[in-house]
Amino acid sequence: MSDKRHHDHLLTAAECAERLGLTVRALRVYEDRGLISPRRTAKNWRLYGGAEIARLTEILALKRLGLSLTRITILLAGTAPDLGQTLTVQQSALVDLRDRVEHSLSLIGAALKKIANGNTVSVGELITLAKETGMTDLSPDTVAWQRYEQARPRKEIGFDPERHGALVGDFQLDGGDVLSITRRDGGLMAQLTGQRAVEIYPEADDAFFYRIVPAQLTFTRDEEGRAESVVLHQGGYEQAARRIDEMRARTLVEDLERRVRDKIPLPNSEFLLRRVLAEHQIGAPDYGAMTPQLAALVRELAPAISHEVCRLGTLQALVFKGVLQEGSDVYDVRFDKGTLECGLSLAPDGKISSIYFRPAL
Repeated sequence: MSDKRHHDHLLTAAECAERLGLTVRALRVYEDRGLISPRRTAKNWRLYGGAEIARLTEILALKRLGLSLTRITILLAGTAPDLGQTLTVQQSALVDLRDRVEHSLSLIGAALKKIANGNTVSVGELITLAKETGMTDLSPDTVAWQRYEQARPRKEIGFDPERHGALVGDFQLDGGDVLSITRRDGGLMAQLTGQRAVEIYPEADDAFFYRIVPAQLTFTRDEEGRAESVVLHQGGYEQAARRIDEMRARTLVEDLERRVRDKIPLPNSEFLLRRVLAEHQIGAPDYGAMTPQLAALVRELAPAISHEVCRLGTLQALVFKGVLQEGSDVYDVRFDKGTLECGLSLAPDGKISSIYFRPAL
C-alpha cells in the first residue's frame, strides 16, 4: 500500500502565465494589488499553486465581464461576497445585453437594406434606431447586481497623503451636479451640490467609500497621477463626472445659490413638467427626454405614477414654490381632486435629470 502524499503542483511565473494566457508582468500587478500571494523558493523565485490558479481564474472571469482591476480588487479583497451569486446575476445581465445588441443589429440591418434598395429611412425609423441602439446597460438585472455590490461591507485601508491627495478637485456629473473632493486631517471629504461635505474612506488607491450611505467613488488618473474623472456608484447606478477647473465649479455653485436665494426657476421647467404630467396621464412617458439613469428609474415607477396622476383628475394649475438646494424647481400641481408637490431638474444637455411627485403638505 503506497504512503505517498499528494503534493500541490507548483508552477513558475513563466509556466503559470503561459498556461493562463497572461504575462509575467500581469502576475506581478495582481500580486502588487494583493490579489495573489505566490510562495517563494530559497532563491526568492515565485511559485504558483492551486490557490493562486483559482484566484487568477476568478480575476480573468471578472475581467471578461468588463470589471476594472480596481473593482476586482475591491470585490475579492477581505471577506468577498458570494461570487457564484454575483456571476449568476451578471450572466443574466449579459444575456439580456446580448439580446438587446442582437435586436439593435437587426434594426440597423433592416435600415441598411432599405438604403441599399434605394428607399428612404423615415424620421420615425431613425428615432427608433436612436432609442433602441443605445449601449448603456441599465437593465433591471444589471441595476440589481450593482446595488448588491454597492451594499456589501467595505474594508478601509490606510490613507496615503501623497497618493490619495492627488484626487482632490472638482468634478461635474453628467446630470450637472458638482462633486468636490477636499482634504481634511488624515483623509478626504466629498460634497455634492446642495449637500453637506461628508468624510470618505479609502479602500484602494483609486477607490473610496461612504459610511453614511452605501455608495462609493472610483477615480481615474491621468499620466501625471492626478484624478481626471470619477464615477459615483450609488443606488444600483453609476454616474460619471469629469474634472472641471475651480473657477467653473465656483460659478456653477454661485449660480445655484442665486437661483435658490432669489427663487428663479429654470426657463422652461413649467412647460416640461406639464408635458411630463400629460405623458403620464396617457401612459406614454418620453424616456428619450430623460437622462439614462432617470429613464431606468421611471420605467420601474411609471405605472404607479400614471395611476396617481389619473386618479387626481384634470390638471388645474401649476404654482412655482422655489428651488431646492440641489437645484430642483418645485411646484404645487393642482388637480380637480387633489394637489401634488413636484420637483424637476435638468442636466446640462437639457434632458430631465431628476423628477419627483409627492402629496402636497
